[in-house]
Amino acid sequence: MHFKLLLVFVEDSKTDVVMKAAREAGATGATIINNARGEGVTKTKTFFGLSLETQRDVLLFIVEEHLSRKILETISSVGGFDEAPGRGIAIQVDVEDAVGVAHQIETLTNVVEGEL
Repeated sequence: MHFKLLLVFVEDSKTDVVMKAAREAGATGATIINNARGEGVTKTKTFFGLSLETQRDVLLFIVEEHLSRKILETISSVGGFDEAPGRGIAIQVDVEDAVGVAHQIETLTNVVEGEL
């Protein structure tokens, strides 16, 4: 079984909604890193000229490769990533090897066979 790592950067107010949608799309869990900061093409400023940064969370999912695109698209849709700048981003990276996921392989084998 092959895996992908999904890295998701999302406003902290959307973390729970994104997590729920990712699980419904086939993700079996995630690691969440709270209070990350991000900066886009242009900095958002307040009326006092101060930099305005919203708190972000980083969600790390290791998912089965056949489910990864569906999960990625679900996350983007629920998070509204393409609706406006600063909503969030998600990327997927190939995982060459992983340990500690044996319990997921058992669960995912039946799911993936059903999808194929």
